[in-house]
Amino acid sequence: MRIDLHTHSTASDGTDTPAELVRAAAAAGLDVVALTDHDTTRGHAGAIAAVPEGLTLVTGAELSCRIDGIGLHMLAYLFDPHEPEFARERELVRDDRVPRARAMVGKLQELGVPVAWERVAAIAGDGSVGRPHIAEALVELSVVSSVSDAFTPEWLADGGRAYVEKHELDPFTAIRLVKAAGGVTVLAHPLAVKRGRTVSEADIADLAAAGLDGIEVDHMDHDEPTRTRLRALAGDLGLLTTGSSDYHGSRKTCRLGEYTTDPEIYGEITRRATGAFPVPGTGGRP
Repeated sequence: MRIDLHTHSTASDGTDTPAELVRAAAAAGLDVVALTDHDTTRGHAGAIAAVPEGLTLVTGAELSCRIDGIGLHMLAYLFDPHEPEFARERELVRDDRVPRARAMVGKLQELGVPVAWERVAAIAGDGSVGRPHIAEALVELSVVSSVSDAFTPEWLADGGRAYVEKHELDPFTAIRLVKAAGGVTVLAHPLAVKRGRTVSEADIADLAAAGLDGIEVDHMDHDEPTRTRLRALAGDLGLLTTGSSDYHGSRKTCRLGEYTTDPEIYGEITRRATGAFPVPGTGGRP
């Protein structure tokens, strides 16, 4: 089985619609794909309606969190999207995205970059506007050569010249909320140092003690020594280890299925989840 547990659609900052994403996942030879848009479940219905025969969809989200001034992302799988407290917190995070993005555009303009809010909003479309959309506008203006190049201290990285904080969850609260909604939590790309400051191994140990289920090890932003280090840490803490593409369509260079999750780990994730079930494909159509 080929299992990719971290992808994004136009419901947040990907370039494929949810329906296009699941069809692309099937075409890429995947058996299982997780849709994990940032702080939203808006893409779930479209993906579920289009899951091709032979593919299984795992519903989820990637939650924006912060601990001691360090941003981190928490992947949440197979939770009940209607659980009231968790739904309310996701809404608070989403509602802060527009004013935050506007403020970052304002900072860029103060730095002499002629980026327009209207263009950023157009790039985001119906998705939850965020830094990748601003980064794409910077690419269009030839300020940077790629979306990834915008995530540096010079521009949009945490603490960067144009960075603006937003409402984010405490990761311990995120774990509690996901668990209460019957879901499973995996810390996304925990040592992706090119993105900025990362949490310490002591922080990960504290999260594990609070109920964290796993850490994403095989990811494009982790080199081989980092993966080895994370596998050892996961072994010490009794955490599951996953792998995934973090696919964003044409916005990033990663390919669907570039990294995958072991079927036994996937099986354990589905066994732990009680809020929702994986959705087998039935030959969905656009």
